[in-house]
Amino acid sequence: MERRIAVIGAGSWGTTVAMLASRARPTSLWARDASLVQTMHAQRANPRYISDCHFPDAMSVTSHIEEATREASIIFLGVPSHGARAVLEQLAPFVSPGVGIVSLAKGLEQGSLLRITEVIEDCVPHAVPAVLTGPNIAHEIAVGQPAGSVVACGDEATSKRVQAVFEGSNLRVYTSLDVAGCEIAGVTKNVLAIASGIVDGLNLGDNARAMLLTRGLAEMSRLGLAAGGNSQTFGGLAGVGDLMVTSMSARSRNRRVGMELGAGRDLSGIVAETPMIAEGVQSAAPLVSLAGRLGVELPIAERVLDIIEGTLSPEQAVRQLMDRPVRGEWDALGDLGLSN
Repeated sequence: MERRIAVIGAGSWGTTVAMLASRARPTSLWARDASLVQTMHAQRANPRYISDCHFPDAMSVTSHIEEATREASIIFLGVPSHGARAVLEQLAPFVSPGVGIVSLAKGLEQGSLLRITEVIEDCVPHAVPAVLTGPNIAHEIAVGQPAGSVVACGDEATSKRVQAVFEGSNLRVYTSLDVAGCEIAGVTKNVLAIASGIVDGLNLGDNARAMLLTRGLAEMSRLGLAAGGNSQTFGGLAGVGDLMVTSMSARSRNRRVGMELGAGRDLSGIVAETPMIAEGVQSAAPLVSLAGRLGVELPIAERVLDIIEGTLSPEQAVRQLMDRPVRGEWDALGDLGLSN
């Protein structure tokens, strides 16, 4: 059993992971906001994100990153992708060699286009990077509803240690060696979920959503394979599973942003009203840039970026996608790694 668990970042998912981990082992939850920490300590709950779930006795909260990470044998990194490097640089001096740092984020670093496990390797080279991903709507899991996830790590022993943290809980965790594929799937599905929301905001119907998600899965697999991923990943929880829930759930922040865009609202106003970050908004540009670097075409993600940047309206973007040259569907066998 692990000595201690640390969770860095007290958003909805970070808080949920901390509550699950603390069922059987001491767990520290770190938040940057000292006033939020004071409130969580007093109420034994996170009123900002998951107000109806109380913390287990073995869970502590702190705004001091050294206190949170001291003697932790597994650290879950639950901060948004754009803030990952700064936080990792803060905690690096307190991480012992061989500690697993598990990314909960689903984004790419701006500028470098690095996956978050690559940022972990860069900032804390003596740690073991991993990613936990899948169809994980935080509130459902926090209140005890069943869900599944995947922990991907190049070191199988670390994967199994992370898996054991959740054993016996309502979160069933599978292991994988495909770190690149799992991370690319997580980034891509957020951008595709915005597209799905746009379809709903424009009232284009269920057929349009089904076509979008099917072709979006092909885009995800193309990019994931080019980045070194395994084709099986995109048909699993990290791929199609996460794509489905993020693109259709009423609790999905990315889908909600897309619905508002489809209804004609300005992005700045939407973001200002959204207390929790929709990672797809910030991930669209680096995702498209990474695809360009790898020589991969992402028509749907590219049109989402056009809408976010204001160079196309949602209606124009849909028209452009529908006017693309026709092709044989099973040319996409190559997208899924099923043919040469």
